Amino acid sequence: MKLAAQLIDLTKTYYLGENTVRALRGVSAEFPEGDFVAIMGSSGSGKSTMLNLLGALDRPTSGKYILSNYDVSTLNDDQLSEIRNRLIGFIFQSYNLIAQYTVLENIQVPFHYRSDRRVIGPAEMNRTIDLASKVGLGERLDHRPFQLSGGQQQRVAIARALVNDPEIILADEPTGNLDSTTEKEIMELLTGLNKEGRTIIMVTHENSVARRARRQIVMKDGVIASEGFFSDDKDLK
Repeated sequence: MKLAAQLIDLTKTYYLGENTVRALRGVSAEFPEGDFVAIMGSSGSGKSTMLNLLGALDRPTSGKYILSNYDVSTLNDDQLSEIRNRLIGFIFQSYNLIAQYTVLENIQVPFHYRSDRRVIGPAEMNRTIDLASKVGLGERLDHRPFQLSGGQQQRVAIARALVNDPEIILADEPTGNLDSTTEKEIMELLTGLNKEGRTIIMVTHENSVARRARRQIVMKDGVIASEGFFSDDKDLK
């Protein structure tokens, strides 16, 4: 079994004035390739901190994070940026689209952060168009975010997350701003991507969304309180 990501005794401590916040307290977890896991927990449980560390957006205080075959702790900032852009696709609750960019341009944003700085050529353009069609926006390439519904904006964000063909997709409350019908559509998209072999790690507070994942991790007070497959909603709280 090849691992897409592995956390080994990970800790994260924040110092806020005289206060010390131990956001993670020795977390170990494995995420095999092709995994689809939902991370749950109340506010302050450590789930968002874990996702930030998995996305290499922050560094742990101690412990080890292995991303694909890379020990993240050994990478400098430039190496970390390159690995993050190549291996990870991000989907956010608030979409994080650039208002003045079209659908096409928003999907292409990760291309601009490649280490070789090469221009966007025909291959990249074709991939962008193909991904827009894959998420149902092939006829809206020249639209801007204000011309799209919330569900359509999240579809743009999913296509953007896929454009560099990442190994892992990290989704932070991907349906948090959507109605129940659109939530179902977005989760069907993510489920389809997982069936294609994508590793998806998702933070959510919705039991209905968590159940679309193959397994769930429940965080509490900076540690993993429970992990596995659960039989009823109370087990996910």
